[in-house]
Amino acid sequence: MPDTETVSSIRTKFEALRPQMAERLRRHWAAAEAVALGRGGITAVAAATGMSRTTITRGIRELRGAEAPGDASGLPPGRSRRRGGGRKSLTETDPTLLADLEALVEPSTRGDPQSPLRWTCTSTRKLAEALRRKGHHIGARAVAALLKQRGYSLQANRKTREGGAHPDRDAQFRRIAARARAFQRRGQPVVSVDAKKKELVGDFRNGGREWRPKGTPEAVRVHDFQDKRLGKAIPYGVYDVAANQGWVSVGIDHDTARFAVEAMRRWWREMGSKRYPEATELLVTADGGGSNGVRCRLWKVALQELADETGLRIAVCHLPPGTSKWNKIEHRLFCHITQNWRGRPLRSLEVVVSLIGGTTTSTGLVVRAELDPRPYAKGVTVSDAELAAVRIRRAKFHGEWNYTISPRK
Repeated sequence: MPDTETVSSIRTKFEALRPQMAERLRRHWAAAEAVALGRGGITAVAAATGMSRTTITRGIRELRGAEAPGDASGLPPGRSRRRGGGRKSLTETDPTLLADLEALVEPSTRGDPQSPLRWTCTSTRKLAEALRRKGHHIGARAVAALLKQRGYSLQANRKTREGGAHPDRDAQFRRIAARARAFQRRGQPVVSVDAKKKELVGDFRNGGREWRPKGTPEAVRVHDFQDKRLGKAIPYGVYDVAANQGWVSVGIDHDTARFAVEAMRRWWREMGSKRYPEATELLVTADGGGSNGVRCRLWKVALQELADETGLRIAVCHLPPGTSKWNKIEHRLFCHITQNWRGRPLRSLEVVVSLIGGTTTSTGLVVRAELDPRPYAKGVTVSDAELAAVRIRRAKFHGEWNYTISPRK
């Protein structure tokens, strides 16, 4: 009986040669090794290679038969098995398998309420269980192989649908572009405003990865439940398109219209008035929902207060429905902030403000940030009289999207 060292040597040779050997050559090589070892050779080769004793024995018969004229295996050169040999595929032995599998998978995407997997994830394990209940003998791996053969693959959702495009969408974008060019030619500021996603403050997981010593990831909480003591951060940004500068007010209460306009007020006081000391107008581009929404009465009342304080005529152009991600602040400011704090837990409001203020780009982006700890009440009702007091002039083209608010003094 060959010893352990011999078995180990056979295993080493087999692993080195296996990628180069077809099934037939592998069988003959194992048979030759078994014959060379003598008594116990078949057992030793089977243990070393994982091949069955039956396969090795068959190889020995083929090698001994080949000593006579012709090949005892009866196989033409280049073939490892007789035509039609080997295990039959599942689809051959079970003709209804594919039809039943596709009936389970496809209705889940078409919304068929009769599908047994309509309201659960269609994992290969659950598909296999459903098929077995129909009388098929199949496992999860075989299901995965069949799905790949049929052109299926694991895919995530892709954000491509923006909803129905407004018929005047392109015209509004052309208007915004023309207005921005006109303001910039006159040396007047043009800003893009919006609220960034609210962030939990504390040792919570933040998406992305950062370089750290190997094997020492930063420990964070398992569950993302808001820490009532630390609260949340609400960043509202004002991006100066011409200057490539941004201001972010970090609120802690609610994202309301007064909070949004207060962020614009702080930008003007700290940055805008210094860069545009002779300005008489301000163009604001914003999306059509949220705290700066088209139908938000408080937004217009708060803008009137800002116009009265600064003496600026504030022109507003809202983006058409379904295009909020096209706002310049999204891809010129917010995306860089997200990149700057990737993989870092936002442990305190001071960390949030510092990371926002530390955001830079190769094109010279400058960002300033400040905490706004004041409370902002939700659900404030603006009366018809208060709205009527706003000096608003609406454009002929979509006056709900394009309007100017002038100072009252």
